[in-house]
Amino acid sequence: MIELSAIDAPREPVTDTYHGVVVADDYQWLEDRDSKATRAWTGAQDARTRAYLEGLAREWAPEVAEDDGFQDWFVWHMRRSLSPGAALTAFRAEMELDVGDVLAAVRVPTLILPRPALPGPAHYTAERIRGAELAELPAFEGLYTWVHEAAHEATMAATARFVAGLAGPAATERVLATILFTDIVGSTELAARLGDTAWRDLLGHHHAIVRRELARYHGRELDTGGDGFFAAFDGPARAVQAAASVRDSLSAIGLEVRAGVHTGECELSDGKIVGIAVSIGARISSLAGPGEVLVSRTVKDLVAGSGLRFDDRGEHQLKGIPDRWHLFGLVST
Repeated sequence: MIELSAIDAPREPVTDTYHGVVVADDYQWLEDRDSKATRAWTGAQDARTRAYLEGLAREWAPEVAEDDGFQDWFVWHMRRSLSPGAALTAFRAEMELDVGDVLAAVRVPTLILPRPALPGPAHYTAERIRGAELAELPAFEGLYTWVHEAAHEATMAATARFVAGLAGPAATERVLATILFTDIVGSTELAARLGDTAWRDLLGHHHAIVRRELARYHGRELDTGGDGFFAAFDGPARAVQAAASVRDSLSAIGLEVRAGVHTGECELSDGKIVGIAVSIGARISSLAGPGEVLVSRTVKDLVAGSGLRFDDRGEHQLKGIPDRWHLFGLVST
């Protein structure tokens, strides 16, 4: 479990730290993909049957699973948490999600509570989140700490110590943000063909449409450079959806745009977002074709389960950016 702050901490802590990883060679705790697919389908089909849910109770809380009152509560709780269709969507998202690339971008105090074990997923996660604290719990079975007295007391004590040490300002002003860049394809030629007045009117219409779609998807306009926009979003799915809406709306007035989307750690400087993630977003946009929304692998992985679909565009060297970057093109639906 990762508890990011006292406010975000779960009321009923859960252990077994894990995060989605599908490609890292050094992550040794992956479940076989076919097994996960079978479990997802079976779970979604049986999610509302009492026998299936009682089986989950025995697996997740063996200490109290034979208690009739707990079983009644657990079945009631699970049936009101997810429909079978939502359960299947959640399982599918878990199969595709890979947030390994963004663990290093976490810049909040982090407490990880693993059960006793040799180095495992909890230690893997802690090594990749700067300053993460590990507090090992007593041995217990199942998933929930709150049904095991010693584990529950240790969880609350570790959390209390962790929260008590949070006083003071954050060391850095850094945030995880999704960056969107757009620009008009062939703008120089189009401006020359239309003339100054007509081009200025068309550009004004373009700006109004882009700002409308940014507002619709809760994006924040950061800069406008002639025929392009630079915006930031709290969520990658909204950024991709905004890019697609901008593209489609501008196509209706005869304008073709390209767009690039990337999620990464950014620095806040005088209210502006700066850093390598911004440069990556700009480079991705420059590689997009006419009418294309191009995203980094980080974005593609973070929106798993959203219904957005992408085509593989292969690996690319981004100008001035170390390493090669795997890019994906949004598939229109």
